[in-house]
Amino acid sequence: MEVERVQALALGGIHDLPAHFIRPDHERPENSKAIEGVSVPVISLSQPRDTLVKEIAEASSKWGFFVVKDHGVSPTLIKRLQEVGEEFFGLAQEEKEKYANDPAKGKFEGYGTKMIKNKDQKLEWVDYYFHLMAPPSKVNHEVWPQNPPTYREVTEDYNKEIVRLTDEILALLSEGLNLETNVLRTHMGGDEIEVEMKINMYPPCPRPELALGVEPHTDMSALTFLVPNDVPGLQVWMDQTWVAVDYVPDALYIHIGDQIEVLSNGKYKSILHRSIVNKERTRMSWAVFCVPPGETVVGPLPELLDEKNPATYVAKTFDEYRYRKINKLPL
Repeated sequence: MEVERVQALALGGIHDLPAHFIRPDHERPENSKAIEGVSVPVISLSQPRDTLVKEIAEASSKWGFFVVKDHGVSPTLIKRLQEVGEEFFGLAQEEKEKYANDPAKGKFEGYGTKMIKNKDQKLEWVDYYFHLMAPPSKVNHEVWPQNPPTYREVTEDYNKEIVRLTDEILALLSEGLNLETNVLRTHMGGDEIEVEMKINMYPPCPRPELALGVEPHTDMSALTFLVPNDVPGLQVWMDQTWVAVDYVPDALYIHIGDQIEVLSNGKYKSILHRSIVNKERTRMSWAVFCVPPGETVVGPLPELLDEKNPATYVAKTFDEYRYRKINKLPL
């Protein structure tokens, strides 16, 4: 079955938005405008440990989201990561199609576009590339782009930095719960934590006020590390309204995901967010999801529970959680 690629639609110079991209009235950006100029938490990782633990715990409890600076990932590596992703999406369509995924057949890694499941489902204005980066035992380099030739080297270098930062952030979040440093990492699967790359490509949209790049959702991951380009679009839900997130050069945007909310028994919040699109410019983002292995049972940490603080989430394997969330079943 031939898939309609959003980038190909945009390059074709369409002037009207196809009906399956037009959101219901209440979801349209024109009817749910975001507040501009609100400061989201921006945290320097070079601060003293006590300050860092406090600031990250506060941001994760109140927002479920924060931006980190002084994180040790070189601006040059971030730039190279963006360049190789842009180069892939700049290839001829037939070249990109060599890497097409097929979710209906269980092939989730590769080049993709969300497909219509029924006549009422609205689509997001985005193409993407998805693949695993870690652990090594689960990585299949055959589904990674071979073109540009430097894609693998750059992505592997970036993966090393993300694995380091995942350990660091999980340690800080554990300490913020007054737990031993390694508790969250251990309950997430330790060295078997899976790291997934998803490059999102949002081409110029003829009617951005009617469409969404990504609809409102929380991430089913434990943590998400996001690097955007300089085209605004990320919005987070705070105090019953959408808040536009400003671009911070060379920063990493960190989302608390569902698994950390469950492990913390709701102390840390999984952030509801969405992405809007632009009429003139292409927005891109590099999202890295850190998730437990599928067989890992995730539930509220026993150390956080007592008579006054009973478990408010049901423990289940990550595979079951993912199946239920994807199929919109009770969690």
